[in-house]
Amino acid sequence: MLKKLKQRSFQRSIEKNLQGRDTSQVNAPLKSIGFLVDENVFGDIEALYDIGISLGLQQKDVKVFSFVTFSKKTPSLRQNQIHNKDFSWKGTIDNQNANEFLERPFDVLVGYYESSQQYLDAMVAKSTAKFKVGVFGGDERLFDLLLTVDVQNTKTFKSELEKYMKILNKIN
Repeated sequence: MLKKLKQRSFQRSIEKNLQGRDTSQVNAPLKSIGFLVDENVFGDIEALYDIGISLGLQQKDVKVFSFVTFSKKTPSLRQNQIHNKDFSWKGTIDNQNANEFLERPFDVLVGYYESSQQYLDAMVAKSTAKFKVGVFGGDERLFDLLLTVDVQNTKTFKSELEKYMKILNKIN
């Protein structure tokens, strides 16, 4: 019962954030990019920096934030990481670094995770990014563009993202 209550609270939080989203800057050119990653599925964080660099950005303009399911056996000192324990039952985030990441006005935010996941979906909904890209299978309401690729295949993802960024005139 508590699990269902928590899911409903997350959905309400997502709905509230979606209603308040500012879409006036969706067509802004690409100057910064952020990646939200499910580290349980994809752990090669450096490959994401390479994707940003291939889009013509400097490494300082590429930010990666990862989500890991909490485990007592694997402590981490990484600052760009959030755990499921950092979310309240209402869907609010109790992690200062995550909140700073989500408040940053990225030109493009990439939700680099498979299917719909309530914690990462809540983060994407809260983000102030101008344009949001996800992987097919995610919640369509959250993203402006969904790519049909396997998250394990970064080479294909990089070429598809680059292709659509050119089509949308975000890069030259």
